[in-house]
Amino acid sequence: MSEQRTLRIVHLYPELLNLYGDSGNILVLRKRLEWRGIWCEVEEVHVDDRPSLAQADIVFIGGGSDREQKVVCDRLQTMRDELVSFVEDGGVLAAVCGGYQLLGHSYVMGDEEVPGLSLVDLYTDRGSPRLIGNIAVQSRISPQPVVGYENHGGRTHLGTGVEPMGKVLYGFGNDDTSGYEGCLYKNVVGTYVHGPLLPKNPGVADHLIACALDRRYGTRELEPLDDAVELAANQTMLDRLLLHGAKER
Repeated sequence: MSEQRTLRIVHLYPELLNLYGDSGNILVLRKRLEWRGIWCEVEEVHVDDRPSLAQADIVFIGGGSDREQKVVCDRLQTMRDELVSFVEDGGVLAAVCGGYQLLGHSYVMGDEEVPGLSLVDLYTDRGSPRLIGNIAVQSRISPQPVVGYENHGGRTHLGTGVEPMGKVLYGFGNDDTSGYEGCLYKNVVGTYVHGPLLPKNPGVADHLIACALDRRYGTRELEPLDDAVELAANQTMLDRLLLHGAKER
């Protein structure tokens, strides 16, 4: 009998960081694992919890308002060393919008510069106007363009050698000037794409799962799934953005 594979997902502060249905990303990961016969354990970490990442395979940080983001950052600073160890050991971390901004050295909230976690060499300052609307990104981590929604006042700047998640086809991305969106570092994915991210982008979900399986079990092989519905949703949004008068950026 083959070994029953299990992946453990740690969902950080879902009660605070669920601005655009980001908890839906956890549902997608869980189902895509279950459909492949891989057992999934999800630990929700709340504000007063003291989590351990010793057995974590995937850590997820969603997006929230400035107030909620500040609360979360204060809590995460208390476990920064463990997060650094997790990331540097190849742990999978996905961070969306506010969670993405927390990965860097600092971000500006109002008139205050708030220290980040320094997990990735990037920083976020504030710009005007807010960058709001649908977005499409060509990324090596997904066979299809990544589609979703962005709404952020922050402008995120990547350090030398930090790879963006992808090239903006439509929308604003990290800063509305570079033409790039998100970041990739080791097995970290940071992005401004919500909506939530994973339901319309199964390729991104499978990238996270494959990286986690490789770290835990030494294999990235994934059984194909019938993604007809998900890919139709992805294509419909992409067509709406790119085929109706929009030009590639």
